[in-house]
Parts: sequence; structure tokens; C-alpha cells
Amino acid sequence: MTLFGHNLTDSAQLRPLEPWQAEEFAQYVDRVRPHLAPWLPWAHFVKDTESARQFLQRYADTQSQDGGRIFGIWVDGTMEGGALFRIFDVPAGVCEMGVWLSPDAQGKGLVTLAARHLADWALKVRGMHRIEWRVTPSNTRSIAVAKRLGMRHEGTLREVFAFNGVRQDLEIWALLAGDAA
Repeated sequence: MTLFGHNLTDSAQLRPLEPWQAEEFAQYVDRVRPHLAPWLPWAHFVKDTESARQFLQRYADTQSQDGGRIFGIWVDGTMEGGALFRIFDVPAGVCEMGVWLSPDAQGKGLVTLAARHLADWALKVRGMHRIEWRVTPSNTRSIAVAKRLGMRHEGTLREVFAFNGVRQDLEIWALLAGDAA
């Protein structure tokens, strides 16, 4: 039974991911780490229940200050992915959204459904003006989601950060409140 959640499909649900779920989150990361590690820095340091609790607690703390927040995607009761607002700056009206999904749950539209729900909430309920989506150019699946959301590619930051020993480019995609239909 869940107290809070949004049904994405008959079998999939998006709901808050909280520190008390650290063990489940750590097990999920361990199960799909090879798939997540090329894209997500936290997949390298969430290694056990305690590191998962610390990671989730940081989001709980920022959410308590109306900042970033994190959600899980469950399919048939099993955690299969998640979504987050890495940045949620209410005074500026700008947020940055990110998503991830295990290989077994791909191809069902869950990431697009979750991202669309969060984007609608940010724009229509919270009054955000701009949602950003940051992605390495090689992550074509993530870029496809940004396009499905109606985001526009605004530019590429060349070699903006080091990850896995390589300087990475980062594409910036964005959706403005006026873009949303």
C-alpha cells in the first residue's frame, strides 16, 4: 500500500523516494549499476544502505526547503527507476529534471510518462518558468525523451565536467512555460 503516488500505467507508479527506502534503493542501484554508471555519478557512490540513506537524505533536506526532490518508479511493486528535480529554484522559476530506468523496464514509455507528469506539476502547479534537461550527446535515449517533452536544444557546453576519467560535453535542453501546450 502506498500513501502517495501517481499511476503511470496500470502496473507502474511514480512516488516519492525517501530515506526510509534506502535499503530498497541500494539494492536497486546494485542490481542495475552497470547500466546506470555510464550516465549517473551517484551510481558510483551509492554502494550500500548507508550511502543510499545519505543520498536520499540530501534530497529530503533540500525538499524540506522547497528545493530538489527525488522520486522512484515502481513496476509491479519493484523499483525499476526514478526521476528527480536536481535543482528546483522557486524564486528563479528554474528547475532541472533527470530520469533513469532499469533495462528490464525500458520500452514502455515510463520515463516519458514520469517526466511529463513532473514537468506538468512544475509548470502548472508550482509555476516554474523553465525546466532544463542536461544530457551527454551520446545518451540518445535521454535526448529522445527531451524531444518528446517538446524541449528545445539550446546548446552544448563543451568538456564541461570530468566523469569516468573523460571530459564530457553536456547538451542543454529546455522547456519554457510558454512552450507547454
